[in-house]
Amino acid sequence: MGLATWISDMLPFVAMIAVECTDVGASTLSKAALAKGMSQYVSVVYYNALGTLILLPYFILRRKQRPPLTCSLLLKFFLLALNGSTGQILFLVAVKLSSPTLSSAMANLAPIFTFLLAVIFGMEALNLRRWTSMAKVLGAIVAVTGALIVTLYQGPAILMPAPSSHSNHMLLSSDQSGWALGGFLLAIVMLFSAVWNIFQKYILKKYPDGMTVVFFFTFFITIQSAIFSLILERDPKAWILDHGIETITIVYTAVFGSLFRISIHTWCLHKKGPVYVAMFKPLGIVVAVILSVTFLGDTLHLGSVIGSVIITVGFYSVMWGQIKEKATAPVAAVDGTCCSSSSSGPKTPLLEQYCDNEKV
Repeated sequence: MGLATWISDMLPFVAMIAVECTDVGASTLSKAALAKGMSQYVSVVYYNALGTLILLPYFILRRKQRPPLTCSLLLKFFLLALNGSTGQILFLVAVKLSSPTLSSAMANLAPIFTFLLAVIFGMEALNLRRWTSMAKVLGAIVAVTGALIVTLYQGPAILMPAPSSHSNHMLLSSDQSGWALGGFLLAIVMLFSAVWNIFQKYILKKYPDGMTVVFFFTFFITIQSAIFSLILERDPKAWILDHGIETITIVYTAVFGSLFRISIHTWCLHKKGPVYVAMFKPLGIVVAVILSVTFLGDTLHLGSVIGSVIITVGFYSVMWGQIKEKATAPVAAVDGTCCSSSSSGPKTPLLEQYCDNEKV
């Protein structure tokens, strides 16, 4: 029983780490493909269309087992997808202007935005008189501070790239004039991501079939992004994938950057809540620094090391606060309802699984 509980607690943790690693890989491949001339608008259409096709057999086979769909639910799916399509397009535009490292650093704004929205909508407990809440708040601030250090402070070089990596470094380097605009767009994307986390959790409480939600998410994004692309992309040749890296990027992003990422996020949102999902973002910058130095020939600077250490400290501070709140949260009653009273006592933390009460 103890081993089963430990495995159940570790699976979301391992899955979210895997998502952060594949996310960095997707942004790095996207940067390379965009440098080759791939359209950021068309690519969103292609990898979401591919993701929809992959999920189509599941959607058809599950038509009798899944809960019934209503017009209200479909409208919610459409709005969730509109958030996603806008965010995905802005993200690729931002990566093209900046770099995968900056995108990973700015991703650390998502925990702050998600945490604030969760508090506003009553989904997250926040009592500054409790040391667990203070740990979460201070940990989030520390993590974002570390991300800002990575972005704004370079410092002396610690590890120089090999001469053979120089071409890769030049491919992924960016014009400094676009760096600030890219950072601003990435901040907007993180706000969209926070809204997505909150809205997705709300939808899953109404409709618990996560994979059906993912299917409609990618399906509606395909339609929406196709309309955006027809308006924004004036070059008909942009719809033709000329280089191998573009095809690889589309397939990789469809499988890992879209289906794998969204499916794991949907599952973890259902089990753990939006703040738990968002707080894994600080790990992205650490992975980005490692991959950039190892595979892309980037120079490792002192600022990246200091910032990554600070991010890690902040991340584990928040996770420690979440785990402690879970340990001290009221247990569930025999009938599956939450024991805590709505008129007294602190709210159950988001790390605690919500009372789904599915009758079987």
